[in-house]
Amino acid sequence: MASGLLAATLLAGCASGGAFNPRPVAAQSNVGPMSDLRLADSALASGSADLASSLYEKALKADPNSIEAQVGLADSAYQAGDLERARVLYTRAAGAAPGNPAPQLGLARVALRQRRLDDAAALYQTLAADHPDNAVAAEGLGTVLDLQGHHDEAQSVYRAALRLHPDAQGLTTNLGLSLILANKPREGANVLLDIAGLPNAPPQARQNLALAYALLGNMSAAKQILSADLPPASVDDNLRFYQLLRTKLAAAMPPDAASRK
Repeated sequence: MASGLLAATLLAGCASGGAFNPRPVAAQSNVGPMSDLRLADSALASGSADLASSLYEKALKADPNSIEAQVGLADSAYQAGDLERARVLYTRAAGAAPGNPAPQLGLARVALRQRRLDDAAALYQTLAADHPDNAVAAEGLGTVLDLQGHHDEAQSVYRAALRLHPDAQGLTTNLGLSLILANKPREGANVLLDIAGLPNAPPQARQNLALAYALLGNMSAAKQILSADLPPASVDDNLRFYQLLRTKLAAAMPPDAASRK
């Protein structure tokens, strides 16, 4: 099914629901557990999962009850790709702090990465119900709904969250992609145009916009957008993939559907 092929692109950038949101790194001259946590947060944010893990473990030795360090250690395992260890660590942290959404978000991320979509949906639904102002939970829930093919429901989730968090670029990026997945590339492009040109826009927003233009037949615009982030060989690979998707979608659509995109 063509929409299923399109949905595979979502896993590459869904993310937002599975992205890290490290705590701000404060400038501190003190030493000790809190200093270790700040350094660990910085290491995690820079992608140094091994260094972050060792620093979180050091902080836990000093304070075994630190939920921040427990979640950080789980985040390090997740970032390193050790999903089973991350799951165990998030579960332990969730048991120690049942009212803290961070471990539950981690468990949802792991379920999503492991393609356990029903488990991920249940976790994100609970989080969204318990923390309706949490943009990350909304992004994750919408992502799962899109991957399950429930695009209208996903878009409702994104739009509701955007009313509370209008500047959340992850929500806008996911909404644009959701519209594309629902075979509405023109609507998706219009949504993505609001953020794709911003200096701090995530690359995924631009790549989703390129996908929308390609599905609309504007390959030159798609190429120009992709060239801002990717080397020429990768641009060519993406364009070939987009053309394949466009061909498959056209074959799957009713004869009069193209004029309504």
